[in-house]
Amino acid sequence: MKKYDDVDLLAWDAVFGDDETKRYCRYLIRKQAQEKGIGPASIYELYKARGRGEISGFTVPAMNIRGITYDVSRAAFRAAKKTKSAAIIFELARSEMGYTDQKASEFVCSVLAAALKENYTYPVFIQGDHFQVKEKGYKTDPVKELDGIKKLIAESVDAGFYFIDLDTSTLVDLSKPTVKEQQKTNFEVAVELTKYIRSVQPKGVTVACGGEIGEIGGKNSNEEELRAYIEGYNETLGKNMVGICKIAVQTGTVHGGIPTADGKIADVKLDFATLEKLSKISQKDYGLAGCVQHGASTLPSELFDRFPKTETAEIHLATEFQNMIFDHPKFPADLKNKMYEWLKVSAASEKKEGQSDSQFFYKTRKKAFGQFKKEIWSIDKNIISEITAELEKKFVFLYEKLNVINSDKLVDKYVKVVNVDIKKPEVLAGGETFDGAD
Repeated sequence: MKKYDDVDLLAWDAVFGDDETKRYCRYLIRKQAQEKGIGPASIYELYKARGRGEISGFTVPAMNIRGITYDVSRAAFRAAKKTKSAAIIFELARSEMGYTDQKASEFVCSVLAAALKENYTYPVFIQGDHFQVKEKGYKTDPVKELDGIKKLIAESVDAGFYFIDLDTSTLVDLSKPTVKEQQKTNFEVAVELTKYIRSVQPKGVTVACGGEIGEIGGKNSNEEELRAYIEGYNETLGKNMVGICKIAVQTGTVHGGIPTADGKIADVKLDFATLEKLSKISQKDYGLAGCVQHGASTLPSELFDRFPKTETAEIHLATEFQNMIFDHPKFPADLKNKMYEWLKVSAASEKKEGQSDSQFFYKTRKKAFGQFKKEIWSIDKNIISEITAELEKKFVFLYEKLNVINSDKLVDKYVKVVNVDIKKPEVLAGGETFDGAD
């Protein structure tokens, strides 16, 4: 009979055990997290309070953790405890689930195990980032494409993702004569997915949802598009169902930043004026928490304190955390070389004409997280500690600049953790059972 009295081992087996062991370890982690009162939870009521104008002046960091999720999340929780920053989100995008080899249940349990290890006491918020409807798939077979998204939503909500970004912005058709017609498929599909979320969310939980009006990396968003989307969405949804609580817009960023030939990141001209204008409109006229800024992690440090000043509701951060792992001087050189050799073959088709090796590896190395997951998790613990110590400093910096420090009081006021029914796995083959962790 195996007894889990070590969270490190529990987290490891939840990721790398056999299928039955994974299921049981994930059950134990969820069970312990609920018993500790940390969730996972929905941030919906906090966002609605912001939409009502009751709270303001901070920007929630939504952090994509692509690799060594348990250890990186521990660093994020340590930083949160130091600064009393409870309004923070851990997230993973649909695409990231594939190339990092992290299913929803694995990601949730890695994050929750980290919270347990660090004796974190605030609710844990976990988000599905860019649950994106692919334009090509939708045009070819819309039913099949949406069924795939619905299946992902059901699995993710069941795992504890209580915030879903509905990215249907790929369906915006700029060839249409009016802005409302351009946004029509975007908001109609978002409504269909919202209704589906409401049908699968646990009893007592309002899964928070976000919409998106402009594909990240495309043209900047404007007021007319914002109003066309929100009003069309609200009209289509009707008044008897809870809708979105935030809206993602495009203001000049690109996911991952733009690497130059020498390996540096090109400067980005972020349109803060548009971000502020659209955030205020979405709050005052439609009761949303505000706008979301994607692709922000590689922006210059001096820009981060501008987000709370412009009432940006949320920013998404991913690539810089990845860079801090791969580019750390202690990251094993032999492992990195092995990753890059693999990328030369597996991602060869993604190398563009004139692109340097440095640019190619910068844009594609995120895909090595899944292929080399066990090897990265197995890096010497002393090296992992050095890498995550630097990440912890980065998290503290971000929490301070985004003004989510001391947000524990706000979270305590507005957020309630709901104990959902967690199904216990069947007894393992051969009758083996597991005792819970201490």
